[in-house]
Amino acid sequence: MRRKGYEGKDITVSFDLKRCVHARNCFLKLPTVFDPKQRPWVQPDNATADDVAAVVRTCPSGALAFHRETGVNETPPQINQIAVLENGPLAASGSFEIDGVETESRVTLCRCGLSKNKPYCDYSHVETGFTATGEPSPKSPAGSEQHGGKVATLRIPDGPLKIEGNIELTTGTGRQIATLPKAFLCRCGASKNKPYCDGSHKDAGFSDPVDS
Repeated sequence: MRRKGYEGKDITVSFDLKRCVHARNCFLKLPTVFDPKQRPWVQPDNATADDVAAVVRTCPSGALAFHRETGVNETPPQINQIAVLENGPLAASGSFEIDGVETESRVTLCRCGLSKNKPYCDYSHVETGFTATGEPSPKSPAGSEQHGGKVATLRIPDGPLKIEGNIELTTGTGRQIATLPKAFLCRCGASKNKPYCDGSHKDAGFSDPVDS
């Protein structure tokens, strides 16, 4: 993972620029610590470790993370959620294993098909004017009432995201779409049944061969 560390007395913050979706939660909530105009732009000792950790947890993409030698480190939510954001990515929170390698508790996943850092969102949806509702009412597969546990998230080569594990799929405002043990989610931007894949990636010529 390409992370830059900012070490403080009681907490270390790390940042992955390629994962940032510019939600600006960090600056808006704690500008004394997170200010792009200052150098370094992260200064962990300008607030308490508890306050810094609380703000880092609001970073939807996981671009910001933290570690504490003493005190409470981050634990994933008990319910795995994937929220469909208006004109934007899929925002996942929980225990998500990405492409069989990294386990993330906060991550934004591309659904416009244009990210240069797939499967992660890299803000390309804004730069290209991607539009897709955050309040879909799609036809959903059979559901489940199970919650929690690890979720495996895999890119199908030139195809959708395969999600295996108990997830609560919601709209961007939190309305439940479905609770599912497995789903295939669109990441080409062309499906007519978003957020689910409907095979449109084939006609759209979507390409992401996936490194082996």
